[in-house]
Amino acid sequence: MHDRKELKIVFFGTPDFAVASLEALIDAGHRIVGVVTGPDKPAGRGKHLMQSAVKQAALRHGLHIMQPEKLKNPEFIEELRGLDADLFIVIAFRMLPEAVWTMPPAGTFNLHASLLPRYRGAAPINWAVINGDKETGVTTFFLKHEIDTGDVISQERIAISDDDDAGTVHDRLMELGARLTVETADRIAEGNLKATPQAEMAGAGKATPAPKIFKDTCHIDWTRPAAEVRNLIRGLAPYPAAWSAMTADGNDAGTVKIFKTALTEEPAAEPGKVTVTDNRKGMKVDCGDVRLEILSLQPQGKRRMSADEYLRGCRFNEMELN
Repeated sequence: MHDRKELKIVFFGTPDFAVASLEALIDAGHRIVGVVTGPDKPAGRGKHLMQSAVKQAALRHGLHIMQPEKLKNPEFIEELRGLDADLFIVIAFRMLPEAVWTMPPAGTFNLHASLLPRYRGAAPINWAVINGDKETGVTTFFLKHEIDTGDVISQERIAISDDDDAGTVHDRLMELGARLTVETADRIAEGNLKATPQAEMAGAGKATPAPKIFKDTCHIDWTRPAAEVRNLIRGLAPYPAAWSAMTADGNDAGTVKIFKTALTEEPAAEPGKVTVTDNRKGMKVDCGDVRLEILSLQPQGKRRMSADEYLRGCRFNEMELN
């Protein structure tokens, strides 16, 4: 290893995904002089103020914490400048104004959970699974004006298996991302770095978006092919979860979230129609081509359960999802 200059680093992040990288930087001996995270938010029925996962980690390590409402706030900018940091690292945070990301002499790098230029945007893990991709990864890159377009420092890949969902891919990328963040910070500290424009990345392909997921995105269209429906369900599990409205014995039975399914080769006739197996242990729903077996679901107002458990307490004769 080259001689590593000690860099003063400010870390920007909010959710769990960012915590693994913050902890890894600390474990590797990097000097974190400040942590910027989202303001505490009211959560739950009592609306108690919840601290972000990154704030909780920063408190455990006794780090200097900043929680600006607005990133262009002059007092925040002044406090940030006063830390005299060499490098900023941004993971799962909001967009930084230019006055912030141009501040440190060694630049500002971001860890993004995709193989850029694929899946620029807010939900890269979800969209990779929804689209049935067989691999994804993490990328570190230097920030510039347009979101997720900066020059790439480093990338690591993982395979997406047929049984993966957004949750399992998230957890693997979180660990991989933590290692890549440390490696990138090490290389910057050693002055051993060459960044590559995204258009010149080997096999980069064209840039694709990964827009924010809304409630409508999660609504299941049962007229689509079963494999496509299954990928949507995998890509939204465990959160925010794909959903469907349910009619039971001709009456509105609320909505149901679906987390896990299995493809069958049984031909389908009527998209959305639910068939309960003879022993009342399994339920299958018609898609645009074949049936999909539902393995795990959450009826409105209840907890998540297996199809078997749901059917034990269910007395409906006919069910339809739409």
